Amino acid sequence: MKLLKAGVKYVERSRAAVAVGLCAWTAWWVLSASAAAAPFGQGAFGADVPFGSLTSLSINLGGSVALALQPSGPTFSGAGSHTITVTSTDPAGYDLYVHTTTNSNLTNGSTTIPASNNATAGPLSINSWGYNTTGSTTNFLGMTNTNTLLKSATGPFKNGDSTTVTYGALTNSTQAAGTYTTSVTYTAVAKNE
Repeated sequence: MKLLKAGVKYVERSRAAVAVGLCAWTAWWVLSASAAAAPFGQGAFGADVPFGSLTSLSINLGGSVALALQPSGPTFSGAGSHTITVTSTDPAGYDLYVHTTTNSNLTNGSTTIPASNNATAGPLSINSWGYNTTGSTTNFLGMTNTNTLLKSATGPFKNGDSTTVTYGALTNSTQAAGTYTTSVTYTAVAKNE
């Protein structure tokens, strides 16, 4: 059975906060949506999805993340993660994207910690933050304000498909203490065949 997708996106949002002593990533809500199945004879034969029912896609951010920044010589660093779970009965699968909603800097009033400039996973520069899906606590990518593909998965995932996102920050000892925040958007998009 094949989902009639017509370019519909399903969006999940989370809010990020980092402080020189503590960081928290918080899920705001969980969205799910359904669409009608394709005509008889189209789609994946033998897929473990309910026949004749609506195809669904939902995303769950899995709660908060705490980063406790610890001193290490003249710098403070920390990492923490959360698990994003996408549940879908669509045999074509889904793509999972991430981006900052407005600005990729973590901000505390007029003070900022910019996103890393790393286009490939690598160590953070001092006074930067980033993310990865490898679980590394030392190598991160820079978050941007344009959609970046986190994962492309094929097949139905009626029991959920998990992706762990790890966030990290590295600051110097002169970075102003406080809570630094930015908004991060996760988007799960059903694939078109």
